Amino acid sequence: MRDLNVKIFCMLLVCTSLGLMYAKVKTLGLPLVPDQVSSIWIVEARVEFDGLGRSALVNLDIPDKLGNFLKLDEFFISRNYGLNVTNNKKDRRAEWSIRNAKGKQRLYYRIEVVPEEVTEKTSSKKHKLPAIPLKPEYEEPLASAIEDTLGKVRSESANTFTFVSQLLVQLNAPSPNKNVLVIQEGFTPGTEQWVKRIIYVLHGAKITSRLIRGISLVEGTTDAKLISWLEIHNGQHWEGFDPLSGNKGYPPNFLRWSVGDFPVLNIEGGVNEHISFSLSERPFSMEEISQGRAEKKQSILNAWSLHKLPLATQNVYKILLMIPLGALVVVLMRTFVGVACFGTFMSVLIALAFRETELLYGILLFCLITGAGLTFRFLLERLNLILVPRLSAVLVMVVILMLGISFLSHELDIDRGISIALFPIVILTMVIERMSITWEESGSFEAIKEGFGSLVIAVIGYFVMTNDQLEYLMFSFPELLLLILAICILAGRYTGYRLSEVIRFKDLANEEIKDVESNSKTS
Repeated sequence: MRDLNVKIFCMLLVCTSLGLMYAKVKTLGLPLVPDQVSSIWIVEARVEFDGLGRSALVNLDIPDKLGNFLKLDEFFISRNYGLNVTNNKKDRRAEWSIRNAKGKQRLYYRIEVVPEEVTEKTSSKKHKLPAIPLKPEYEEPLASAIEDTLGKVRSESANTFTFVSQLLVQLNAPSPNKNVLVIQEGFTPGTEQWVKRIIYVLHGAKITSRLIRGISLVEGTTDAKLISWLEIHNGQHWEGFDPLSGNKGYPPNFLRWSVGDFPVLNIEGGVNEHISFSLSERPFSMEEISQGRAEKKQSILNAWSLHKLPLATQNVYKILLMIPLGALVVVLMRTFVGVACFGTFMSVLIALAFRETELLYGILLFCLITGAGLTFRFLLERLNLILVPRLSAVLVMVVILMLGISFLSHELDIDRGISIALFPIVILTMVIERMSITWEESGSFEAIKEGFGSLVIAVIGYFVMTNDQLEYLMFSFPELLLLILAICILAGRYTGYRLSEVIRFKDLANEEIKDVESNSKTS
């Protein structure tokens, strides 16, 4: 394959890997750092009423569109009540029913939400526009008051939103004129009825508007109240307005509860009904929040997530996904640094064993077993055994050594020595065999150099494979395997000098430079 094709292929791997990673961070909110904590809000609505000793039907408006929040879960808590959740024209309501309700009755609805950057602004090309309201038949003197007020506001505004803002300023002026006093008569600013009055006035200008109710999330609130707010549609999207100040936007941490002027709570067969809201903010793992967000959004990215696997399988992959990183360490050390070692996977598996024994104990045990096994291998050489029996004998000797060290460590009350059983027995056997062959063919110096190189790479691999940040990234973003694959492919095409060769031939390179300089001066 041509070099250009290889580079293009590797670039596609890198872009795919980083693109999937960015999508998870941006769309699902998956953090790049482990143990990140975010807030999850728990809102509980408590419905209370007195039963009349007969059948009762409780109808509660429950949230559908939550504004800048995403619903993770919801719970209905009621005893001996039947439950039915209806969704009529995207208006969700919970209906509790019971045959005999007598005395004090309590019902609970609880919802768990997390902050989510969403908006109600939608394109009119994709969504059906709300109907333009008909102009009401106002009676005098209200008709003249509304007509004069709307005419004055119209001359001071440039579009729908500025019109509404100016109207609200007029209607809530500290010193209202006579027209505003007529409009305000019988209504108290700040109440739900006042918002309905504003909507009634706006219909005179054929402006589409609606009442929404919501809660401003404040930690520790035990008796929160629904806030009545005004929303205006300008032909393109909805926008919220403070019905008292005329400012655009919504209250801080505003959780939308209901849309429209239908009653939030309606009870048949009960009296003295009351609804109250309690709020609680709890720290929660951002990983679990992002997983819940992926499930709620039914994101395709969730198919490339290991968090949905069983815990036992997750624990296996937390270790397995670190092996490619260990292999990458071997690739970099051998290709660009020039460290000699016994194969690729020997160092990686030894590094895996170091994860269990800890580094210092692992190095001591590795050196002890390798040294003793190498000595035994030289003793076997005098017996002139063929390859397979010789390897089997070395394998048996390695197991005997590991067993003896485990017994000794137990007697000395050294728990770490017992972990030697986790060393890859076959790999140690192959290291001993490979080291002995190198010793015979290339001399003791070369054998010790390759054995030391294997140990150095294993130590570096241990630090890489036990890094909490890297372990988290590999588990949460397994698409990084494509990035590692691209690096390995590019490293495999490298034909330049290694660092060890640059250092080794440094004097020769300096002499060549001097010769070039002298020749240039002579010429």
